[in-house]
Amino acid sequence: MEQVIYLLRHGETILNSEGRYQGELDSPLTSVGIEQVQNIARLLKMVAHEPKDWEIISSPLGRAMQSTEIICGILGYDLNHVVTDHRLSEVSVGSWAGLTSMEIESSWPELLKNTDHYNWYFNSPDGESYESVVERVTSWLESIKNKEKVIVVSHGLTGRILRGVYSNLKKEQALTLDVSQSSFYKLNNQRFERISYEFDEF
Repeated sequence: MEQVIYLLRHGETILNSEGRYQGELDSPLTSVGIEQVQNIARLLKMVAHEPKDWEIISSPLGRAMQSTEIICGILGYDLNHVVTDHRLSEVSVGSWAGLTSMEIESSWPELLKNTDHYNWYFNSPDGESYESVVERVTSWLESIKNKEKVIVVSHGLTGRILRGVYSNLKKEQALTLDVSQSSFYKLNNQRFERISYEFDEF
């Protein structure tokens, strides 16, 4: 059996548009976010062919489920057949949820010392560690190893780490992977490729 996983991120949310870190908070999609998901779903429909042959698994967080509902509508997939799995939820940033980077830096400056743009999330005093996220996405990947065709709706940071684990990347490599709401990823044979509806005009 050759497994194919399509990994999607939810569309832009209100908190995204405000530059606030969500973690496990819920925030509805913006009109831009809804359009992003619609575009992704149309592209997914072209590459996935027969939607009924696929299993759709989603993070249970509201923004992921709102995106999943839009995707199912365009694919013609029964929303009642979607499986939710908490292991696909976004990385918890604890007390930092809902805050901007400036607000975090002003209140916890000592916790951001010796961090960079990619790894500071894991310094939240009551947030989730990188290792715990690796553990849960590894567990999830193991749980679907016998499924041939899987469509996954998850989140930005969790999606980075999931791709990193899938392709055996080091932490530093995984955390610098692209995060986009205008593309999704095909995971196959321990490699992944980006599929986007945006293109450069020459």
